[in-house]
Amino acid sequence: MSKSPNHEQRLILASSSPRRQELIQGLGLPYIIRVSDADETVEGKITPSELVEVLSVRKASTVREMLEASEKHGIIVGSDTVVVLHNEVLGKPVDEEDSFRMLKGLQGTTHHVYSGVACIDAATGKQVVSHSVTNVKMKAMSDEQIRRYIATGEPKDKAGSYAIQGIGATIVEAIEGDYFTVVGLPLSLLSDLLLTFDIQVL
Repeated sequence: MSKSPNHEQRLILASSSPRRQELIQGLGLPYIIRVSDADETVEGKITPSELVEVLSVRKASTVREMLEASEKHGIIVGSDTVVVLHNEVLGKPVDEEDSFRMLKGLQGTTHHVYSGVACIDAATGKQVVSHSVTNVKMKAMSDEQIRRYIATGEPKDKAGSYAIQGIGATIVEAIEGDYFTVVGLPLSLLSDLLLTFDIQVL
């Protein structure tokens, strides 16, 4: 028997990303936003899957520490996404030249997008974390096309310098895996993790 919705079932999204906020809204569960200012630097050499899981947990944990005692109910959701090309992790570009370097490297190739998801019970601290991977094939582009895309401003704050849900959709030739992993919040994986806390999306 499924639980009736109550305040214990609310989600607390640990993200300032408009894309993730839009996706969490689509689940139809009560939610609030708490922006995480977690440090995203990671020491030592770890795999991309470990990286997105570590940062997802860190984002959610940081928000849990920020909550007042009266706010500590619900499930905190943290997520992190990276683009990986030839074993190099591509984060957000530092400037337009960095964007150009990334997009030039991605064009005409297949790369991997990793998204981690962590869920932490705000009251008890119980946590689960996992990740998913999607392969993305990018079109071959001229330098001029890359510059025009950068000029739209879209690549500025995106891992790998593109947004598949924006105009960047026109430079993606094919994907293998979960589309929402590329957007930045794999909803199928999130719904599986929420079952750990007796929260059913469907």
